Amino acid sequence: MKQIRNFINGEFVDSATWFDKITPYDGKVVARVGQASQSDVDAAVTAAHGALSGSWGTMPLTERLAMLHAVADEIDRRFDDFAAAEMSDIGQPAHFIRHVDVPRGAANFKIFADVVKNVSTEFFEMATPDGRGALNYAMRRPVGVVAVICPWNLPFLLMTWKLGPAMACGNTVVVKPSEETPQTAALLAEVMNAVGVPKGVFNVVNGFGPKDTGEFLTTHPKVGAITFTGETRTGAAIMKAAADGARPVSLEMGGKNAAIVFADCDMDAAIEGTLRSAFANCGQVCLGTERVYVERPIFEAFVQRMKRGAELMKPGLPEDPASGMGPLISNEHRTKVLSYYRKAVAEGATVVTGGGIPDMAPALSGGWWVQPTIWTGLLDSATVMREEIFGPCCHISPFDTEEEVILRSNDNQYGLASAVWTTNLARSHRMAGVLEVGIVWINSWFLRDLRTPFGGSKQSGIGREGGVHSLEFYTELKNVCIKL
Repeated sequence: MKQIRNFINGEFVDSATWFDKITPYDGKVVARVGQASQSDVDAAVTAAHGALSGSWGTMPLTERLAMLHAVADEIDRRFDDFAAAEMSDIGQPAHFIRHVDVPRGAANFKIFADVVKNVSTEFFEMATPDGRGALNYAMRRPVGVVAVICPWNLPFLLMTWKLGPAMACGNTVVVKPSEETPQTAALLAEVMNAVGVPKGVFNVVNGFGPKDTGEFLTTHPKVGAITFTGETRTGAAIMKAAADGARPVSLEMGGKNAAIVFADCDMDAAIEGTLRSAFANCGQVCLGTERVYVERPIFEAFVQRMKRGAELMKPGLPEDPASGMGPLISNEHRTKVLSYYRKAVAEGATVVTGGGIPDMAPALSGGWWVQPTIWTGLLDSATVMREEIFGPCCHISPFDTEEEVILRSNDNQYGLASAVWTTNLARSHRMAGVLEVGIVWINSWFLRDLRTPFGGSKQSGIGREGGVHSLEFYTELKNVCIKL
């Protein structure tokens, strides 16, 4: 049986307690994972803290950034290993993992290394009473030990989205992967050793959240900052933990994102984009679409085309080229998603397609499969219109005016993302300005330039990352005033 151990101060270490890693597509145990104790977490944070004043802290910027490029190159060299680990962990189709998850995970190291190299700070000349003047300039310094709390839905991509800028800025890190998806973090530890990243710079502690590894890490007094992607309830708990010591947090949390489709849209593009935003990664994408508003003249046609598209998504093994959808991450999560499927019907939804568990081959019957599901007929006050489900489902509603759909889209506790489908340039700009979200896609979805700000509003998050905005979180900006 494969063993996934914690990685502390450059070494893989055994644990007193282990838990099972189960593949979501067949329900079988594929590995045993070492559960980090409080002393393990303390050792990891202590190692990270010590590395700040060691060779990592004194390493020239050019050398540090070259090392991150080497990390990306080694990930590319071991591309198949990372893809296989990610497929085993999340069970999604190989084409998704090989074209999105792993390549973007590697790119995060190179892109943020280049950002750090090319972003300048401030410089001001000022007058003084004696007429000699003074110079002021700013410099960036790392915040220290960064706790990186990772989700299970796109584990490698979202882990490196944090690690790239954190390490490029000179911080050291302690990563806590989701207990559901520990394998790529362990592989990345091998990569760090292979390219010579100093001991203590990168550490991995596996385990669970409350009263376990996650809580031990987020409450540790030597952790200087905490970055988290996951559900809003967990983010709120982390924010409370960070209050002790007044430590900065970056939180990317839940979403109940809307797609708004106007009658003048490119219908083919809108259908293709909305099918992806509703069902990609089995709907387990924080930026995914669970509410779809369609202008009434094209409503019926849009619903029927979405139905046909969803029904063509064949569930299957990740390596099967015909597979269009993988399973949910766990039985626990499937129970949650199916409870929303039942609740939608109980509250009066019309099930356009799906709503249950697909028939799978005997070898896959132990996996956590669900059908892609589309509903119509509910009011915006219905439960499945208000709460994040995080499954392959969406509700499609008609609307009549731009003003109406703006109010309906904004009437939600979340504010992460929206997609607007229209060929009217003026309208797209108006919509982008009034939608209460952190990112608005016009005639696209999941298109990301990593130099741009990313984050949510309302209960979808705090802070922005990406480009220089990541530097604002992962560094302390200090002013130097020189009297001439």
